[in-house]
Amino acid sequence: MKIQLLFTGKTRFPFIREGIEEYRRRLVHYTDFQIRDLPDLRNSGSWPEKKVKGEEGKNILKAIDPRDYVVLLDERGKHMDSLAFAGLLEKLQYGSFRTLLFVIGGPYGFAGEIHQRADLELSLSKMTFSHQLARLIFLEQLYRAYTIIRGEPYHHG
Repeated sequence: MKIQLLFTGKTRFPFIREGIEEYRRRLVHYTDFQIRDLPDLRNSGSWPEKKVKGEEGKNILKAIDPRDYVVLLDERGKHMDSLAFAGLLEKLQYGSFRTLLFVIGGPYGFAGEIHQRADLELSLSKMTFSHQLARLIFLEQLYRAYTIIRGEPYHHG
């Protein structure tokens, strides 16, 4: 099974890009892992929030295969600790879907049709993070989950 992280727009801050690359390098030792970034919307700076979410939603839906298991990372999603997330990940690895696809939306979140397509919605925290920083935080948690599954000494919980 493949695992992918899908997000909209380029990662702007160098320190976040470096962290993402570090965890990507670590994760490929555990699983078939890829990062897919969708292009930024062009000339959208003056668009209303609803239009931005709608256009990003169309792009996200085009990127999802019907055989994917889609997990939205959304502030309104289910909360779980690192051990529970590792357990969920271990269970999902034996699913009949092609790809386990984690999706992080843009600065305004997800359009309604993306929520409808999701198989699961998870929250990274009760706090709100920028969509840029959420990418790095999620990858650290994904890496942590694999070390928990393998019984490696990274997690000290």
